[in-house]
Amino acid sequence: MFRTHLSVLESSAARFSSSPVFKVPLMDAQTNRLSDWTSITYRQFYEDVLRFAAFWAKELRRNDIPQRSVIGLWIGGFTYVDVLHIYGLSRAGYIPQLFSLRLPNPEVVFELLVKANAKALIFDDTYSDIVQNCHVPIYPAMKGAEEVDAGSEPVPDLPVVTEHDISFIFHTSGSTSGSPKLVPCNYRWLDTTVSKSSQISMPRDPARQDVTTWMGSMCHIGQEFMLIGSMQHGSCVIQPTTISFSSEELMDMIQTCGLNRLNQFAAFLATQLQTSRNHPKLLSMLVNLDEVIYSGMPLPRPEQEWALQNNIKLRNLFGSTECGATLISIGGTGSDATLLRPLEGVDYRFVPVDSEESEAGHQSTARLLEFIVSSESGDCPDRSLCGSNSHFRTGDLFQEVTPGRYVFRGRNDDWIKSENSLRCDTKAIEDNVRAMCGDLISQCIVVGTGRPSPVLFIEPAGDMDHEKLKKDIIRKTRHFHSRRYLHERISSAKMIVVVARNTLPRTSTKGNIRRKAVEETFQSRLDEIYGVSR
Repeated sequence: MFRTHLSVLESSAARFSSSPVFKVPLMDAQTNRLSDWTSITYRQFYEDVLRFAAFWAKELRRNDIPQRSVIGLWIGGFTYVDVLHIYGLSRAGYIPQLFSLRLPNPEVVFELLVKANAKALIFDDTYSDIVQNCHVPIYPAMKGAEEVDAGSEPVPDLPVVTEHDISFIFHTSGSTSGSPKLVPCNYRWLDTTVSKSSQISMPRDPARQDVTTWMGSMCHIGQEFMLIGSMQHGSCVIQPTTISFSSEELMDMIQTCGLNRLNQFAAFLATQLQTSRNHPKLLSMLVNLDEVIYSGMPLPRPEQEWALQNNIKLRNLFGSTECGATLISIGGTGSDATLLRPLEGVDYRFVPVDSEESEAGHQSTARLLEFIVSSESGDCPDRSLCGSNSHFRTGDLFQEVTPGRYVFRGRNDDWIKSENSLRCDTKAIEDNVRAMCGDLISQCIVVGTGRPSPVLFIEPAGDMDHEKLKKDIIRKTRHFHSRRYLHERISSAKMIVVVARNTLPRTSTKGNIRRKAVEETFQSRLDEIYGVSR
C-alpha cells in the first residue's frame, strides 16, 4: 500500500498526539510586531484537517462536484490555515491544483484550470475582485480556522485510487510560452516523496523533538516535501512572520521555540551568513544548530566558505518541482562536505553531454553529465513531462568528482533561479524583446540568478537616448510580462541596463553572450539596482 501525506498525518497524530507540529506567530494588534508563538499539536492538526475536509465536501457537493475532481487553490501557502485548506481538500477526496499568489494574473490561472479540467476555484480573498469572471464555481478561502464550520457533516470516505492516479497538481515555478506548465503528481510519486523526505528530516538526536522552519509556500513542492518529512519524525515546524525573516527573528526562534534545524532557500540563508560575520551571537547560534539545509540554488562561494570555516553544519538539498528533492550533500567538515549524492531508493542516471560548449564555466563538456531520472524511479514525473523514452531529463549538469559524488555545473538551457528559488525562462523574455524591439536593439540578455527579479541588458542598434530606449522596451513588452509570475517580470525601466555595442562578455568560439559572465562583470551595477550593499 502506498503512503501519502494524509496517511503520514494520521499515523503521526496517533504517535505524537500532544507534541507540537506547528508554532505560529502571535502578532501585536497595535504594532503588528511579533509578540509570541503559539503551538498547535499533532492531534489538533489532524482534527482540524478532518473538519476542513467535511466542510469542503459539503460545499463542493452543493455544486454536484464529485470526489476526484480537480479543485484550484489560489492562496499564499504560508500559514497554518493554508495547510488546512490543502490537506482538508485532499482528505475530502479531491485533487488540489495549487497556485501561489506570485502568479497574480487571473487569465493565466483560468487557462491552467481549463488545462487541468478543474471544477472549482478556492481563492485568497485579496483576489475577490478579479475572480468574478471565472468559468467554474468560486469559493473564498477563510483566513481563520475558527471560520470553518462543517456542522454535522461527516468526513467522507477516501475514494479508492491506484498509484497511477493523480494526487496533486503543481506548476512549474517559471513560465513557458507565457504560462507555467502543469506538474501532475501521482500516488507512486507521492509514496516516493514520503520515503525521500523521511531521509532528509531524520533527527540527529532521536531523544528530543526536532524544531525547524517553514521553507516556502505550500503551493510549491519544497515546503510540501519538507512538511511530509518533518511529520514522519514528530518534528515541529515554525511559521515565521515572513519567509525572508530577519536575523533577529531567527535568533528568537532559536531561543524561544527551540529551533535546532534551519531550512532556507540559498539567497535567504546567504543573508543570515553575511550578517553573522559581524554578529558573534548569531554566528554562535548557527554553529550550534544540528543542521542548516539550503536549497533552490548554490550558496554563494564566500558564504559557503565562511559557513564551513566556522563549522556550521551545512548541507545542500538539490531538487526540482517535477521530482522533489533528489540529491543531498555529504556534509561535515571533510574535503567531500559539499559533494552531492543521490538519495536512497531512487533510480538516477548521469549521462555525458553531447554539446561542445557550456555556459556553465565556459568550458568543454567532455566531463559534464546530464542528470536524468529513470522511468523506473518512483519520483519520475508524469509522462507529459518526460521524453519519448519515458525518462525525465532535468537539464541539470554535473561533474562526477569521485564515484557517486557530484558537483553541480549549471544547466543546459536558458533558465535561471530567482531569490526565492523560483525559475525564470530568460530565453522567452529575450525572444520577446527581439520580436517586439528588433529595430531598437542589437543584442540582449537577461540575468538575475539569486535576485528578486530579472534585469535586461541591452546593446542598442544605434545611437539613441538610453532612457527613451528603456521606456520604449517597457511599453512594447508590457503585455508579455503581464502574464508572467511576479519574479519573472521586467516592468520598470530601472530593470533595464543599456551598454555600448560589443560590451557584454561573449564566448570565444561562437560569440554567444555569457550569462554568468555578465552577472559577474556587472555585479556592482546589479547590487545597485537591487539596493544591495556589500
